[in-house]
Amino acid sequence: MSSSASTALQTVWPASPGRDLTAYIASVNNIAVLTPEQELELAREYFCNDNVEAARQLVLAHLRFVVHIARTYSGYGLSQADLIQEGNVGLMKAVKRFDPNVGVRLVSFAVHWIRAEMHEFILRNWRIVKIATTKAQRKLFFNLRSAKKQLGWFNNEEAEALAQDLGVDAKVVRQMEGRMCAYDRSFDADPESSEDGDFRAPANYLEDRSADPAIQLEESEWEEVNGASLHQAMAQLDERSRDILQKRWFFEDAKATLHDLAAEYGISAERVRQIEKDAMKKIKARMAA
Repeated sequence: MSSSASTALQTVWPASPGRDLTAYIASVNNIAVLTPEQELELAREYFCNDNVEAARQLVLAHLRFVVHIARTYSGYGLSQADLIQEGNVGLMKAVKRFDPNVGVRLVSFAVHWIRAEMHEFILRNWRIVKIATTKAQRKLFFNLRSAKKQLGWFNNEEAEALAQDLGVDAKVVRQMEGRMCAYDRSFDADPESSEDGDFRAPANYLEDRSADPAIQLEESEWEEVNGASLHQAMAQLDERSRDILQKRWFFEDAKATLHDLAAEYGISAERVRQIEKDAMKKIKARMAA
């Protein structure tokens, strides 16, 4: 490694942006910018020789660029320090995968990795319920967010125009706009809220009937009684009718067809259907009694 690159490696890693963001930004802005020759030399040193110190210097020299990108996402209501830290993770991933033989600057390659980490962080923390899950939804979310800074609330013409620009249906744009305009609400009441405001919490007016012991006991007893009645009704049938019903309705994994039973009993499929129908009537009559 040349003397110029070796000297640059003496730079001290700045403190975490979470402690003092202003001091962190000032420190990364004081780190010298690499010349194209220095960047290429360091990139080759890491790519060919796995020199971790060379990779460290590449990351340090581009921390200011992460800060610049993080500022473009200031409208999401998330911590700038957290965005910068996520972007730094993306920068390190980019340095690890950067091939100096391709002929592009590291910053051009790294921007995609930095934004990807920031996008994932925003989608993970912008709402309690994740607003976008598919790749198409994620792309639409950020494009729509950028467009709304200029358009505000969409009218029909604006929604149609944006849908055409993004290559999606206007209905999809409306759906994402609705998700973005919604807000999270805690299920339980805020411990610090007044008693008068507690009634607004969903926990106080949404009822989970499935957890009611009385209803569970009633359903259990109803199933037990009906099961016993069905067993008694089946016992009153003749052996052939009972066997046909069992093979037609009780064996889910190997349900017999009318033709299968016709071949077994040496009768027509229509006769099997009639026996089945008559047996069902007898069972319904006995259970209703």
